[in-house]
Amino acid sequence: MKNNSTLIYTLILVVGDFLALLAAFSLAYVLRVKLDTRPLFTHITAKNYFLAFLAILPLWIVLHGFIGLYSQNIYEKRFSELGRIFVGSTLGILVVIGYDFVTQANLFPSRLVPLYALVIGFIFLVIFRNLARYFRSLLFSYEIGITNLLIIGDNHATNELLRSLMDVRTSGYRIVGVVGDRTKLEELKKLPMFESFEAACKTIGSANIHSIVQTELYASSLKNSEVLDYAQANHIAYRFIPGNSDLFVGNIAVDLFRSVPVIAVHQTALIGWGRVVKRIFDFTSALILLIIASPFIVIISMLELVAGGGLPIFFRQTRLTRFNQEFRVFKFRTHRNGLSGLPDKEAFTKLGKPELYDEYKDNGYALNKDPRLTALGRFLRKTSLDEIPQLFNVLKGDISLVGPRALIPEELNTYSKKHTILSVKSGLTGLAQVSGRQDISFEERRKLDMFYVQNWSFWGDLVILLKTLRVVLTGSGAR
Repeated sequence: MKNNSTLIYTLILVVGDFLALLAAFSLAYVLRVKLDTRPLFTHITAKNYFLAFLAILPLWIVLHGFIGLYSQNIYEKRFSELGRIFVGSTLGILVVIGYDFVTQANLFPSRLVPLYALVIGFIFLVIFRNLARYFRSLLFSYEIGITNLLIIGDNHATNELLRSLMDVRTSGYRIVGVVGDRTKLEELKKLPMFESFEAACKTIGSANIHSIVQTELYASSLKNSEVLDYAQANHIAYRFIPGNSDLFVGNIAVDLFRSVPVIAVHQTALIGWGRVVKRIFDFTSALILLIIASPFIVIISMLELVAGGGLPIFFRQTRLTRFNQEFRVFKFRTHRNGLSGLPDKEAFTKLGKPELYDEYKDNGYALNKDPRLTALGRFLRKTSLDEIPQLFNVLKGDISLVGPRALIPEELNTYSKKHTILSVKSGLTGLAQVSGRQDISFEERRKLDMFYVQNWSFWGDLVILLKTLRVVLTGSGAR
């Protein structure tokens, strides 16, 4: 709390965004009015134009604030920030155009000016944000704006935290001490170690501690209160990691229950209006994508008949989705005739290679060169074209565009936290697919599914869809 570097950086972002947008609108005016000889829609002097946008652009900055562009959780994640800048730029120009229409203020001398401003504004914002991030890291390397952090605890979470904070230039944190048992910490290196909180405070001094993170609560509530009281008395930021870290994940709300303060923990962050928005987006997007993909569906269907072994064209299988509900998934058939739809073990046995089943299972239900696949099937899987018919499942509401992979009960029953994964609809694509597809283990894929369920956001879905496009185009991780 005593370190204002985050607040100062946020203010720099606000001012920088404003100046970048003002420069973009000024350049748009110059390009269309001064350099373009075509007639104008209306004549507006440069002075009046500049003063008008000087007054209107604060609304754009407020919009940036509403969509989280000044939140530390967003501006420290480059890809999330980029997506929100694009959304903010689009919404911002719509606000300006709407203001121009409603007030009849005649802000634009030409209809091309807002288009120029949108493109240039987006570019300027991206450039400024990257420059700001670079100079912030540069200041961190000179130990300017660093947050001094005291960690209390010596468990697994402490090691994870130490690993993530070791590079001061990227983290912005300097670990001034760790309270705990040195023998339990892998990443301690040359960091100051203290046997007790009292010893740490006496040696370091409250003025040199900006933040405290307690990775492990003491068994004595009195000792925990002492840490919190010390932090509050000295205006030090305080955080703690609960003992049951699996409990405090997903969507957490602090509320009053019959006048008693309670913490409500939901299985997933995808609740309330989020589900409504997600369903509308799924239905609309699936309908548009099916229209676009219809020629490919016809062509692949014909190839299945000619080169894929004939009927059936589609593969249908019972899978699981939200609340353990079963549904029939639709995909283009990629297995040989007579093997499609059979249980994996039975299919390998029928193929005369029963020993491959154990390898298939141990490898996370995947094989590098699966002998059950046809040549066309390998191509369809490599390009992910076999997934196109699942858009019908999205349209029906069986699954979502983004979510955990729809698994058969045999696969999912091997995972202990299957009920958390099934608290949302399964997805056509997901975090696991864009993080390595088949290149990561079954266990790692399920952990990524868990993370998605517990940390869902609409912006996250958009990021995953963009990454899916990249993965499909490059074919990375496909087998």
